[in-house]
Amino acid sequence: MKTLIIVDVQNDFIPGGSLVVPEADQIVSVINTVQPKFDLVVASQDWHPQNHISFASNHPEKSVFETIKINEQTQTLWPDHCVQNTNGARFHPNLNTAKWEAIFRKGTDPGIDSYSAFYDNGHLKSTGLAGYLKEKGASQLFFCGLAADICVYYSIFDAFKEGFACFFIEDASKPLDVEGFKKIKEEMVYHGIQIINSSEI
Repeated sequence: MKTLIIVDVQNDFIPGGSLVVPEADQIVSVINTVQPKFDLVVASQDWHPQNHISFASNHPEKSVFETIKINEQTQTLWPDHCVQNTNGARFHPNLNTAKWEAIFRKGTDPGIDSYSAFYDNGHLKSTGLAGYLKEKGASQLFFCGLAADICVYYSIFDAFKEGFACFFIEDASKPLDVEGFKKIKEEMVYHGIQIINSSEI
């Protein structure tokens, strides 16, 4: 069972949104092209309440992209993004969703951030994605989406720890920090996660 997991291709991460990932709009056509090659396609969706702890606006003395400690975890403070039921939380309008069998929402708890599509950042609560994939008989997971160095990265490593064979589709993903992502890719290769191009699927 070859499975595609599309991570957070939402308006707030696209140019014009509140937390723009550079060139993020370029991956939409690539993702649309590869979807028919998969037996199963699912997606994750950042779905934050307005009072989310990760929003700098909820910490009056702090600035966007500043880091603080919350429950002994380092938390980056982000611009308000992907707030429930807003246009910014919607998937990119050109993204083909017809083949998707399920959408897993994350970041819904106002008290903890959730980068991974599988768990919150404290691994306190599961989204149910791992169990869903195992029940479906998924074995090979191919990841794409936004941002490659944050939510895609954390999703891949949680999947790896769950025992799935993981592939990262590089041209169907974009990082927030291009330079920092080079080190993350080295880490992926070290752990046996395959970095591929969409043409190799």
